[in-house]
Amino acid sequence: MITLSDITLMRGSKVLLENASVQLFLGHKTALIGSNGCGKSSLFALLRQELSVDAGECQVPAQWRIVSVAQETPAVDRSAIDYVIDGDAHLRSLQQALTDAEANQDGDAMGRIHGMLEHAGAYDVEARAATILAGLGFSTAQLSSPVTAFSGGWRMRLNLAQALLCPSDLLLLDEPTNHLDLDAVIWLEKWLQRYAGTLLLISHDKAFIDNTVEQIVSVEQKKLVTYSGNYSAFERQRAERLRLQNIEFQKQQDKIAHLESFINRFKAKASKAKQAQSRIKQLEKMEQLLPAHAASEFSFEFAAPAGLPNPLIQMRDVKLGYGEQVILSNVKLNLVPGSRIGLLGRNGQGKSTLIKLLAGVHDPMQGAFTSAKGLNVGYFAQHQLEYLDANASALLHLQRLDNKATEQALRDFLGGFGFYGDEALAPVAPMSGGEKARLVLALIVYQKPNLLLLDEPTNHLDLEMRHALNMALQGFDGAMVLVSHDRFLLSSVCEDFYLVDSGSAEPFNGDLDDYRQWILAQQPAEKDSKDDKPKIDRKAEKRREAEFRQSVAPLKKAIEKHEKAMEKVSVGLSEVETELGDPVLYEDTNKGVLLALLEKQTTLKQQLDDHEAAWLEAQEAIEEARTEYESER
Repeated sequence: MITLSDITLMRGSKVLLENASVQLFLGHKTALIGSNGCGKSSLFALLRQELSVDAGECQVPAQWRIVSVAQETPAVDRSAIDYVIDGDAHLRSLQQALTDAEANQDGDAMGRIHGMLEHAGAYDVEARAATILAGLGFSTAQLSSPVTAFSGGWRMRLNLAQALLCPSDLLLLDEPTNHLDLDAVIWLEKWLQRYAGTLLLISHDKAFIDNTVEQIVSVEQKKLVTYSGNYSAFERQRAERLRLQNIEFQKQQDKIAHLESFINRFKAKASKAKQAQSRIKQLEKMEQLLPAHAASEFSFEFAAPAGLPNPLIQMRDVKLGYGEQVILSNVKLNLVPGSRIGLLGRNGQGKSTLIKLLAGVHDPMQGAFTSAKGLNVGYFAQHQLEYLDANASALLHLQRLDNKATEQALRDFLGGFGFYGDEALAPVAPMSGGEKARLVLALIVYQKPNLLLLDEPTNHLDLEMRHALNMALQGFDGAMVLVSHDRFLLSSVCEDFYLVDSGSAEPFNGDLDDYRQWILAQQPAEKDSKDDKPKIDRKAEKRREAEFRQSVAPLKKAIEKHEKAMEKVSVGLSEVETELGDPVLYEDTNKGVLLALLEKQTTLKQQLDDHEAAWLEAQEAIEEARTEYESER
């Protein structure tokens, strides 16, 4: 068990944690959340013994093996799989010891080391490393490629693979999904669900946290506050906690006002001086509660586009790729105002290629591709962060787009993206990845696009900014195509999904839960060295998957029917309750009307309860069917 008792943790002169306490139990999976700069990464450094507490006590079991993801990847010529195995320093030291024993022809040492190697998992380590790399999106051919052949994002995947391969009692993961596609996120989620050690996770991906952890530790006002359950449970618990805290805050404010009033009235009177001094001391000792509600620093929306031509883009029998390499064929896609499409598919199947075609980055190899006159594309891709002017400020970037706008108007606009005061005048060069991503989004929003193309827009964004982006996208009037590993964002803003796979882009008949099952069915079964499990029959698996989808289809239709009914009944109930709020209704002359409305209110409430019960029953039936399906797999 890890115990932090009344710790104070500082970085320079800034106090990150003060008199903070928490316990992390063996085998528990916990998410550490909080605003950027609150001390989450510093807490990780403390657990790695790279920092020490400024006060209090940090107790970590001495025998625990602590593993985290390296932030730097050396430019070495080692193959990807060898680099991943190199992360297990104990295993590599045993292998070197065996080599030395063999060179010295020391039979006793060789026998002893072979036993230690078996215990360390040496004889299936390559299979385990290959399985992890495949889950993180590496092809079989890439396993033998040198580390130098990979880009920065792929090297971070190699570092993640190193951490997952190493035996550990405590696994520290800081934003592990940032450089992953959705298929890799789903694989990692499943891997962590089976992980037997203690997990401490920093992530801004709500769905990933929900499906991975059973406890939340939140950094609030320099304290560590523990909540049981996943992120959704945390939001419910915190809402109630903040409601109660606001009540206490108001009580305290009333008491402070009363004390200050007494002090101001009597501190000059000799007969009351002693009492006034007593009140002053009482006021000084009073622990100040902060108001619980703090509005997000991010707030923006998409302005109405100058025009909404219909259709915006038409594609028919389009073939696209690079050079002579065909990536996708026979693509048919029409984008009209209001289209909200999420692109799904495994890494490397062509999602980004399709978005680049829509953005005009490259032309189709053949087929009919028509864009409307007046098309205004807002395109977000990770590489665009690199094209920001390192020496220019956020304000100057906007002024280059609109030299007629006043500086104050532009500053007000940037404030919605978290650039306040001098931050709007600071150069881009020292900005974090999150700040650069916010600036690119600000530039896109300012240009009032009628087609949004978003390729992993949430990378580096914290939870508050993701929430602001989610809200803004829900109010967007134009068309949108989104690639993201953030399932909460996908499910919130997309109405249709396309599956990009095996050279085609086709409508996907299902939701994100169905896509998760599809992804898991495509991934190779992990080898268990202790038990030779039979190979999965892919055709049978796909048949069972189709049967599962077919079996729950009526339940999903029922859910949709009851949701629409609940919405209709709720509107009617609201109208009745508005009428019941009219004082004239309660006069004797209107008694008949009042009784009729009350009867209608009772009927509507019963209908709402019935639909809610039926909706819940259908939801539970789907969960039971899914549990049974997964157990059979």
